Amino acid sequence: MVAQLIAADPAVSAVAALGDVQYECGGLAAFQQSYDSTWGRLKPITHPAVGNHEYIASSSSGTDCDPTATAAGYYTYFGAAAGDPAKGYYSYDVGTWHVVVLNTTCPQAGGCGSGSPQETWLRQDLAAHPTACTLAYFHIPLWSSGGRAAQNAKTFTVDLVNAHADVILTGHDHIYERFGLQNAAGAADPNGVRAFVVGTGGKNHTVLAQRAANSEVVDTATFGFLRLTLHPNGYDWRFVPEPGRSFTDSGSESCR
Repeated sequence: MVAQLIAADPAVSAVAALGDVQYECGGLAAFQQSYDSTWGRLKPITHPAVGNHEYIASSSSGTDCDPTATAAGYYTYFGAAAGDPAKGYYSYDVGTWHVVVLNTTCPQAGGCGSGSPQETWLRQDLAAHPTACTLAYFHIPLWSSGGRAAQNAKTFTVDLVNAHADVILTGHDHIYERFGLQNAAGAADPNGVRAFVVGTGGKNHTVLAQRAANSEVVDTATFGFLRLTLHPNGYDWRFVPEPGRSFTDSGSESCR
């Protein structure tokens, strides 16, 4: 359903898949037989982030998994678009925007902390692309009201805020949530970054745990996608709901 919504929008030129894109786990056969029949139509414009489910080695659900626990099915299916299989992080540009994709399944990425290969790469990548507008996305949120927030991306977030990044997108919690501008410590800051949790691709919905600080909008009952329109000096956002649902969210922001 959500894939059909996106495919029907002629203005969409890139899809940011925020991890856990194939349930319950991501063996190559599962991607070929399940994911490809729905989201596969968007594969040519998809820039995926790897999630924890892609690394699951076995599941009682009967879904084809990757017994090597290296997300081999995910990396084989997406190919070069997913980056180096030993890393799972990369960057690209959309118009005048620089976009960074990170791997928050930290052990498989060689770590996420300060001085790790990924964090060192991130600082170097941001320094090499001092664009007016920067967007980053990864799977596990630092901020979420859904109960699954974790510290995996804490150091990344410090680096992104220091580099004046504008938007962070995450998944993991099966909700939609928008946060106000905030600094890396999670305190409201008009010069901070705006974060979204968009776990609304179609698996199921999860309940709220405790409303997080600076959470401005949250919904736990609507599938859909977040449509970002990237301008040279700012962006517009709009949550597009599944047919029959009325929840939406929209706004605009200038880049820092």
